[in-house]
Amino acid sequence: MSNFQWQREQFREAPLQTAGIILFLSGRYLFALFFLYGFWHKFTKGWLWSDLMQFYFLKRFAELPEGSFQSLYLEQFAIPLAVPIAWIVTVGELIIGLGLIFGVAVRANAAFALFMVLNFAAGGFYNLTLPPFMLFAIMMMLFPSGQWLGFDRTLHNKYPASIWFK
Repeated sequence: MSNFQWQREQFREAPLQTAGIILFLSGRYLFALFFLYGFWHKFTKGWLWSDLMQFYFLKRFAELPEGSFQSLYLEQFAIPLAVPIAWIVTVGELIIGLGLIFGVAVRANAAFALFMVLNFAAGGFYNLTLPPFMLFAIMMMLFPSGQWLGFDRTLHNKYPASIWFK
């Protein structure tokens, strides 16, 4: 699958594979847009230079059962580190979104996205959208979509020993 080429012969010889790759790439771009929207929302609302992240952590903390993993995660980790976490999440969403849009280090960005989504769940911000995001992040780590469309192929050819562009 990593030998996929955007050529007419590829479409004729393997139409199902081509359709699957196009569908997968569409999912990658939707995933990227989700992260870019998250960045934009936090950036325009001032999360980087305010206590909004801590406000949401405290609000969620009050809603969780006392002593639960999520409440301990918020109390011991997220609430005291709300400002650096706001920066990591906001800038991370930008890095992930741009990396997925341009097809740069797609697998590493997918791993970073999975890490962030798992932390959202650990903080008690779990909802039914998270399992599909987790599954798709894992799929992006497994399939070479940055090789199909993006700069990963070019960068891998230039730096074949690098794990970032496989």
